[in-house]
Amino acid sequence: MTKDTPLIEIHRNLNARIVEFAGYNMPLEYSGVINEHNAVRNKAGLFDVSHMGEFFITGDGALPLLEYTTTNNVRLLKNGEAQYSCLPNGNGGIVDDLIIYRVEENRFMLVVNAANIEKDWKWLQSQNSFGASMDNASDRYAMIALQGPVAHDILQSVTNTSLGAIKSFSFVSGEIGKAKDVIISATGYTGAGGFELYCQNKDAVYLWNILMESGEASGLTPAGLAARDTLRLEMGYSLYGNDIDDSTSPIEANLSWIVKFNGDRDFIDRTVLEQQKKNGVSRKLVGFEMLERGIPRKDYLLLDDASHEIGRVTSGTMSPVLQQGIGMGYVESARSAAGNEIFVQIRNKTIKARIVKLPFIKN
Repeated sequence: MTKDTPLIEIHRNLNARIVEFAGYNMPLEYSGVINEHNAVRNKAGLFDVSHMGEFFITGDGALPLLEYTTTNNVRLLKNGEAQYSCLPNGNGGIVDDLIIYRVEENRFMLVVNAANIEKDWKWLQSQNSFGASMDNASDRYAMIALQGPVAHDILQSVTNTSLGAIKSFSFVSGEIGKAKDVIISATGYTGAGGFELYCQNKDAVYLWNILMESGEASGLTPAGLAARDTLRLEMGYSLYGNDIDDSTSPIEANLSWIVKFNGDRDFIDRTVLEQQKKNGVSRKLVGFEMLERGIPRKDYLLLDDASHEIGRVTSGTMSPVLQQGIGMGYVESARSAAGNEIFVQIRNKTIKARIVKLPFIKN
């Protein structure tokens, strides 16, 4: 049975286009993807991302469990800091990518992709030989993302928390209006700046409404999953199920920066990932921009100048900012350098493209 987020009636009242996504009824768009996308880039957008999963891992075994099951160096996190990481699957692939929040010394919150909540939960349970306490709080928490260059001013007008003190990838617990114990996190999936807010389900409607009222004069716009996807793609952020999955390694996916081999810490797939880092991989995830008219889509073939297949598109769209087709895909490592020309097979045509350094747009 498809679930609703606590904000479903708001979306319906706004005449959002509702679609099933990762087991939830979610707003795909309200006023149109271009309008919502540009609002986030230029002013601010408000997203319901309550479908995401939240796990709390606590106790003396919490840090050892996370050090063993994730690739980044959790031990470096201080209380109130967050970290992007991934869960290797034991075969060189990725169970999921996630953000780890260190709430207290022995208390962590993990935020995982909606489609992978059950999968991730079972995986972590199967690896928990450390006696960590685990709480799947996904159905008790709502998550609202306030993103864009004026997000700070909109949120500051309804909270006494000093937002300027919250650096990127850090967080505090505070009040927003009358909503208490809201986790205010300087994270996001748009590259436009802003905050992700975690609250109890009962506070979600109030929180959405107070933010929309506060942001009305600044052009705050409700934004759906479609704009979230075009925004993240302009930044070259990977989407699980498209650009990364159980068959892709973080080294292939240009996520070497979240794989830390320092010290003698043992973690799942350390040996295979260390070998890939040392010896190289046969394919790499790259970004490319279209040099001719055309929009790349998932699973379109990527070709060389002799029409030989060298890879496939994993994500693609028409960039609202660049007014140009952009995409990501895996290609043979020998052909992965920025500046190389490739071709995208769009139906019965081959359209010229060029590999570029990510992100597609520079802040």
